[in-house]
Amino acid sequence: MSGHNKWSKIKRKKGASDAKRSKVFSKIIKEITVAVREGNSADPNFNPRLRVAIANAKGVNMPKDNVDRAIKKAADADGAQLMEMNFEGYAPGGIALFVECTSDNQNRTVSNIRSYFNKNGGNLATNGSVEFLFDRKGIFTIPQGDLDEDEFTLELIDSGAEDVELDEGEFTITTAFEDFGNMQKYLEEKGLEATSTELQRIPKNPIAVSIESAQRVMKIIEIFEDDEDVQAVYHNMDMTDEIIEALG
Repeated sequence: MSGHNKWSKIKRKKGASDAKRSKVFSKIIKEITVAVREGNSADPNFNPRLRVAIANAKGVNMPKDNVDRAIKKAADADGAQLMEMNFEGYAPGGIALFVECTSDNQNRTVSNIRSYFNKNGGNLATNGSVEFLFDRKGIFTIPQGDLDEDEFTLELIDSGAEDVELDEGEFTITTAFEDFGNMQKYLEEKGLEATSTELQRIPKNPIAVSIESAQRVMKIIEIFEDDEDVQAVYHNMDMTDEIIEALG
């Protein structure tokens, strides 16, 4: 899991460019929209999913005005209706891919996803084909600040953390899916603001591949991630230090 966490941090740093930032903002706005409508509330105090979306917006330095506009627009009953869709398949070399999308046009999204698989050596599979290869986990990233590593780690474990890593001044906290809300509440009560709060799909048994194969897999993943309908792409490739260095 540490390899996936390390790669996630590298990707966040890469996303700091203006072009990438625009796409990140677009994805967060969609998440805010879905959160407001599914939670039937534009008040984050009564909408946990909206609180997560706002926290992630802060984590990528999204201006507060942008966040407020997104919430107000989402609360407008006449706004575009968004739907969440998942796609499962395989990248070149048999690496499993799980693609999460949010879209206002189902036909467009289905067509694009199918095309990305077909044109890049992958295969679109039926729902349920690869989902079982992943565990859903809560992943929180917290700046260390003046927190004592040993003391804070023990507190986190007592509060339901499965794993805690400290790297480059940031704690990465992993929880079981069912403990996600409890950890979110605990961090809020402690007054700790996460730079990233996510429900991720973590591979149960990562598959070892060559650097050349990893590069092919990452190429198709980047194509998916460039689509504005795609919110996240998960894979079960083993992110070794050698692969991370080659991709970095």
